[in-house]
Amino acid sequence: GKEVVIANAIIAILTIGGQQLFSFFTFSCPCHVGQNLIYGLAFLGVPALILLIVGYALNNQTWRLIMGKSSHFERETSSNWLLKCKLLCFVLCSITGRALVAPVTWLAVTLINGSYYICAVSEYVPVHYYGAAPNVTAAERSRILATFPCGQLVPPELARARDEVILLLRYQSQVAGWLLIAVVVITVFLSYCLASCFSPLSFLHFRYWNSYVHNEQELFDEATEQHSRLYAMQNVRKFFGFVPGSENVKEIRIPSLREWQAISGLAFLKRVDKEHYDYSLLHDWALKERASGKYLRIDEDP
Repeated sequence: GKEVVIANAIIAILTIGGQQLFSFFTFSCPCHVGQNLIYGLAFLGVPALILLIVGYALNNQTWRLIMGKSSHFERETSSNWLLKCKLLCFVLCSITGRALVAPVTWLAVTLINGSYYICAVSEYVPVHYYGAAPNVTAAERSRILATFPCGQLVPPELARARDEVILLLRYQSQVAGWLLIAVVVITVFLSYCLASCFSPLSFLHFRYWNSYVHNEQELFDEATEQHSRLYAMQNVRKFFGFVPGSENVKEIRIPSLREWQAISGLAFLKRVDKEHYDYSLLHDWALKERASGKYLRIDEDP
């Protein structure tokens, strides 16, 4: 839907901005043998992995899939099992697609920028193609190549070779970035085409179903908010003798010390029976105790 496209675009833009700030303030290649590769790959891969995990965690479908349970009223048949497997695969692909927006954007932007890639692989470039430092050992050549991302550390006689190596590595990195973008775009397009081909719904029917699911979720959220508020209102009324916003309050209830202690502390979800739970300490108190005790009359005249 349009909301998904807009959300993905916002995520991509924020990722690009974050990558630019991240590179400007934190990235500084060590220019040392054995450390360049680790440092460059860490800046390439670790933020992408973190963004992937965050993408999974922020998707409500992930928690719906993890916390969902099959219905006890539905008999398990081979056709139902096959349908559940198809639904599971579809939902996992949908969740993964949404979660990959930020990490793929990060990888593409960093590859197009080229700095991380240059830092990571500079010491592995076959520099003998450029006729630079031909009479040095392999270890010394690796040490020299590791300093190429840091121009101030390169000897003057290797400045030209250094420029050519940097251009080569930036070319490789940018080509890899654009190839990644092309592969992702083609994959997304083919996925939508395949999903549309195998969909049992027509185009207009699918639009109607999408609208129905969206409206159902909005109405359910509104009903959840109102239902939980009304339910909580009954328990608050029992404890205090009135609810906020009430007019013409005649009396209020004065809770006892034992009652204050009963609703204070850490609240855990408590199972009452096979079908019901207590949602809070106040909820538990309201179900078990009678609303007796001391009441105080309220003078209506100020």
